[in-house]
Amino acid sequence: MPGADLQLLLAAAQKAGEVAQRYARNGAQAWEKPDHSGPVTEADLAVNALLFDMLGSARPNYGWLSEETEDDQKRLGAEHCFVIDPIDGTRSFIAGEKTWAHSLAITTGSDVTAAVIALPMLGLTYYAEQGSGAFLNQQAIHVSDCRQIDDATVLAAKPALEARHWRLPLPAGLQRRHKPSLAYRMALVAQGEFDAMITLRDTWDWDICAGALIAAEAGARVSDKAGKPLLFNRSDVTSSGVLAANPPLHQQFKDALDL
Repeated sequence: MPGADLQLLLAAAQKAGEVAQRYARNGAQAWEKPDHSGPVTEADLAVNALLFDMLGSARPNYGWLSEETEDDQKRLGAEHCFVIDPIDGTRSFIAGEKTWAHSLAITTGSDVTAAVIALPMLGLTYYAEQGSGAFLNQQAIHVSDCRQIDDATVLAAKPALEARHWRLPLPAGLQRRHKPSLAYRMALVAQGEFDAMITLRDTWDWDICAGALIAAEAGARVSDKAGKPLLFNRSDVTSSGVLAANPPLHQQFKDALDL
């Protein structure tokens, strides 16, 4: 039986999916953010408002960090904090695709203790709580057993595999795939559908917080691109890339990267 915090996140993700799918069916106005950090839609803001009200009412003492809310660093004084991406993969949402996700997490200190990644258009809900394993639609999931980088399929943007980022030429057998949502990429590694995921660009907490716990609880080692632990709900809400894979494969990728 999921703990109370995870149950709350699961219920909130369900409600978020209902709101977002209405916009997905009927179309949502979209515009570029003032700081040119990417697009945003009516759906992002509507889901954010729903989650802020629902989660904040249920846990008024928890901090709040969301892509679509101006950061209030009072969260740093809270023992627990919600870390939310209302819609991860907004470009995918605008394009009418199905691979956008709701990413919801709770941190205690700098660690993630409960997490949900939901893709309502695909009927997928990934979730985990610290120390209890990872699940997809109530079924336990685990990372792949691939042990050699030569045989691996990695989720990464094309620039991440450019030769300048690697000590040696990458093995010919390494295959690259891509998904627009960072949260979904991490969930797919947790599920064992892909062997690893890499992003070398700085990443926001809300994109990776939920996925970090879900992947770790599924047996992955999850770190920044240099192999350092990911820490959340700090004053700086970015991490230096992400690398997630089972431990032997994670080590091989880390050793191969030229950082």
